[in-house]
Amino acid sequence: MTTSSLSQHDSLFKKFLGDIAVARDFLEIHLPPHLRERCDFSTLAMESGSFIEDDLRTQCSDMLYSVQTNAGRGYIYTLIEHQSSPEKLMAWRLMRYSMAAMQRHLEQGNETLPVVIPLLFYHGTTSPYPYSTQWLDCFTDPELAESVYTQAFPLVDITAMPDDEILSHRRVALLELVQKHIRTRDMLELAGDIARLLNLWAIPKEQFRSLMYYIVGRGETSDTRQFLHTIAAQTQDYQEDVMTIAEQLRQEGRQEGIHLGRQEGRQEGRQEGRQEGEHTASLNIARQLLANGVERTLVKMSTGLSDDELATLFDDRR
Repeated sequence: MTTSSLSQHDSLFKKFLGDIAVARDFLEIHLPPHLRERCDFSTLAMESGSFIEDDLRTQCSDMLYSVQTNAGRGYIYTLIEHQSSPEKLMAWRLMRYSMAAMQRHLEQGNETLPVVIPLLFYHGTTSPYPYSTQWLDCFTDPELAESVYTQAFPLVDITAMPDDEILSHRRVALLELVQKHIRTRDMLELAGDIARLLNLWAIPKEQFRSLMYYIVGRGETSDTRQFLHTIAAQTQDYQEDVMTIAEQLRQEGRQEGIHLGRQEGRQEGRQEGRQEGEHTASLNIARQLLANGVERTLVKMSTGLSDDELATLFDDRR
């Protein structure tokens, strides 16, 4: 069938169905009884079909109507098949068109979806129309599709899932545990569980770094440095990565402190007190790391302590 012939079919169809009286007769005659009974055809009105996607526009009649129903405002539209041979997946195209109408309804400020009733007007040479208009029949496995698309979709609500259950979820447990508590728990409290999961289910270094930055950046962590050192002390394969992250964070904190100092003016006494406090904290962390068997070079990289200071701590342990 030529393009000119298709345009003639489309033009004639639109001339007739563009007359609201003709459209009313068409729908009253061809809608299934259980749908027809829900419609008040005195409210039938033409709607724009300008929201149709480009790849559908050349195949759609653009005849879209709104009608009041006893369930509220709804949409009815008709779609004409312009080809001389039927289309096997026409039901899917009808579904796409229906969803486009639903989306426009939402964009107009409505909060619920309308019921869109697709009708196929067919006038091809093959008769009768040989394909199903049940869109689920477009799937390779219609029964499986029906079980998915006619029921509530699966929901993984980790907010309501006990931690013990999450911890049994093998390689995905780490993600679920962290994202369950990222806004509501001090992540330092979960450091032990996180470390155990890392030892049970090793993850690529890139994933590990993303996880640590996520926890530090988005989590409610009372002591970020202590959290990182707990992970380093209790895991087997990630100590170097943890220390690198800790050093980066330390440098970022230092730069931020310099910036704030310039803004607020130099306050040497406070600065000296802050430095002394930071040094004391570094000593305490180093003692804990050494006690947990972390290599001295990694402790030095993380805390910034000198070799002499670390040697003194090592001697104190004896």
